Amino acid sequence: MDGLALVVTYMGISGALKGDNPLYVIISITVGIIIGELIDIDNLLNKLGSYLGEKLSKKNISTSDEVSKENNISKGFVSSSLLFCVGAMAVVGSIQSGLSNDHSVLLAKSVLDGISSIFFAASMGVGVLLSSIAVFLYQGIITLGASGLSNILSTNVITYMTCVGSLLIMAMGLNMLKVCDIKVANMLPAMFIPIIMGIFNII
Repeated sequence: MDGLALVVTYMGISGALKGDNPLYVIISITVGIIIGELIDIDNLLNKLGSYLGEKLSKKNISTSDEVSKENNISKGFVSSSLLFCVGAMAVVGSIQSGLSNDHSVLLAKSVLDGISSIFFAASMGVGVLLSSIAVFLYQGIITLGASGLSNILSTNVITYMTCVGSLLIMAMGLNMLKVCDIKVANMLPAMFIPIIMGIFNII
């Protein structure tokens, strides 16, 4: 896992160096973090996960073996779907895939998800495999949306969106290595700041 974390960090660093003007990246990250912290996206995602987990655990109270098996499949599906979908890597990877046809982050995420799903499937069964449908739809919708934007946005805007997204990927890699504990979800708005700068012809 540490080796994969190093690869994720490397991908983030290499992508962040594509822009010529670091000022645009600094502005995007700063404004994005302010927005993200005010909304507290990280906390909202955690609350969503806790809420769904509580709802699921209440439904799991049953003495019937057949119902218990169905609930276990449901639990595996919801828990693994949350793990694989509710995270910055899914969003950043899908956006980069749609904007610049760079699928490296999604491929790295697929490896991570694959390793995690083996352990989840051992305890929660086939429901974990069913979560792949939810992950495919979730990431596919984001990728298609970003692909549509790529036909509208200028090359510079896409470049700096990629730079900012790559910094977020680097932060994820550092979190995986336990070097620091960055709330990457709170930085997600930063990816869209270059669009605003592009509208006002700053970029």
